[in-house]
Amino acid sequence: FGAGGRFKGGTDPVMEKFNESISVDQRMWDQDIRGSVAYAKGIVKVGIITEEEGNTLIEGLGKVAKEWADGTFEIKPGDEDIHTANERRLTEIVGPVGGKLHTGRSRNDQVATDTRLWAVEAERDILKDMATLLRAASEYAREHIDILMAGYTHLQPGQPIRFSHWLLSHLTPLARDAQRLQEIIPRTNQCPLGSGALAGNAFGVDREFLAKELGFDGVTPNSLDSVCDRDFIVEFLMWSTLLCTHLSQFAEDVIINNLLRGIEMDDAYATGSSLMPQKKNPDALELLRGKAGSALGRAVGFTATLKGLPRAYNKDLQEDKINLFTSVDSVKDCLAIATGVIVTMKPNPEMLMKALCPEMLATDLADYLVRKGVPFRETHHISGACVRLAEEKKVSINTLTLEELQNIDSRFGEDVMKVWDYEVSVERKSSIGGTGKSSVTKQIDDIIAFADTL
Repeated sequence: FGAGGRFKGGTDPVMEKFNESISVDQRMWDQDIRGSVAYAKGIVKVGIITEEEGNTLIEGLGKVAKEWADGTFEIKPGDEDIHTANERRLTEIVGPVGGKLHTGRSRNDQVATDTRLWAVEAERDILKDMATLLRAASEYAREHIDILMAGYTHLQPGQPIRFSHWLLSHLTPLARDAQRLQEIIPRTNQCPLGSGALAGNAFGVDREFLAKELGFDGVTPNSLDSVCDRDFIVEFLMWSTLLCTHLSQFAEDVIINNLLRGIEMDDAYATGSSLMPQKKNPDALELLRGKAGSALGRAVGFTATLKGLPRAYNKDLQEDKINLFTSVDSVKDCLAIATGVIVTMKPNPEMLMKALCPEMLATDLADYLVRKGVPFRETHHISGACVRLAEEKKVSINTLTLEELQNIDSRFGEDVMKVWDYEVSVERKSSIGGTGKSSVTKQIDDIIAFADTL
């Protein structure tokens, strides 16, 4: 069912092993059979085979599908790929009429069809996984909305924020990732079936009928491009790289907070040491962090495979499914692990508060004078002078007396001492996206509402 009569000799066994893809692409057995059922209907429609023959083929394909579903399908020598394996078994079941199924069809448009069908289904499943993560993590954020923590830039103390605001800062890029995946699906969900080997179908098969039968949004516009287009795989690989990058950043943040005892990881996502009894290693997070590098490698590697290919199909493209399947599996695993880590980790409010320091309110001190009409550039300098004085005196900035503050700037009044309140500082940041409670609550509600659309 592969090379045909052009070759008179046998294939080197090493070449057979090197060439086969059934060990990888058998995962697409369902998509391959569905594509064949649609194609059988398509060639009945244009009179290439009779309706009776079409029914025989469709019934036989149903039996092949049942064998795969039951785990009884037997892969035999010569089953180079899922297409040849299914056609071989179909012909064993229905006889010579099985040889009519491939009329006008090539494995080139067949594999492109199977892969697109599989990819779209996988991407829709991933969106469901992302919805689960976003909902669960958002509710977790709501549960812990009153906890304050230190916010950092450059890993230096910046400003006080809500713990929930920090978590939402990681959910927001994941929501963007979900939006991007939604945008990829329509481009992937285009039907190449009926393109033939490269030049198109010689029997006038209705490609729009095939697309409708298989649930595609439309048909690919150029048969040459249809059989070699793997943009949809590159898009997914690059998308998975960005998703894994965001999960890696989340993992690193939790690792740091776990080290500082601000967050305690659940035992279910940690491991011990073979030597040191006291160790509780954040292995789940470290693996999440490491997966980003592997995802990037697949994206770059497969793109490099494509860069020098001539039109149309070339066997180099067989590498696509190894990368696609591995990436899908990895993404689903990463999302499941990230969800588990989030809903089981325990924030330690006392340790998170301990990381706060009065110097993080230096901006609030500057804002105090801004509210008295002083230009911010000036107040920034004044507040910096207060920080410097506290450092010189080796005391916290909030212990400076009113007299000391007024020696730096006479516009400081007695009410300046109210600045040294973390909760007040946080609540002032109530604009959209800020760390004030009302703003954080809206962010939570918005992410849950978005997750419900996935």
